[in-house]
Amino acid sequence: MKLIIWLWNPWEQYQKTRHNVWFMFLDYLKEKENFPEFKYESKFKAEISSWIFLWEKTILLKPQTYMNLSWESLQKITNFYKIPTEDLIVIYDDLSMDLWKVRFRSKWSAWWHNWIKSIINFFWETFNRIKIWVWIDKKYEVSDWVLSKFKEEELIDLENEIFKETLEKLKENIL
Repeated sequence: MKLIIWLWNPWEQYQKTRHNVWFMFLDYLKEKENFPEFKYESKFKAEISSWIFLWEKTILLKPQTYMNLSWESLQKITNFYKIPTEDLIVIYDDLSMDLWKVRFRSKWSAWWHNWIKSIINFFWETFNRIKIWVWIDKKYEVSDWVLSKFKEEELIDLENEIFKETLEKLKENIL
């Protein structure tokens, strides 16, 4: 069984923001791979969807907490299903890479990312990660930038290029 979790803030004001880029990707994945609709599971503090993806049961997890507390959902579901770290895929944004670059890693530092730091505290450093750089405009503070909305042309690029490429790489590298 695989578990895919991503960094995001679940509230409406954060939709289509740079920090929620992977929330948009998992909706894309759900649509392209015919995952069922997400349902809220209070015991996990998250919405989940599960399906057979590439011949293996896969759970998509959307924590319903602020992102820096998402480790709580992750801990609850991995303990409940006894999911080993090698079957965990954490998806998040990163400011330390080239624009729109997608990177797959099984071990890497958290850098500035507080949410990843909190997961490392629970899982150590070894778990699968997918990260994408969301570019920083130097006239913004980091928090203002990552919480800003994508421009319409960026959204088109995301779906037509980045998400499509990411899904292909996900199938090749991790699943």
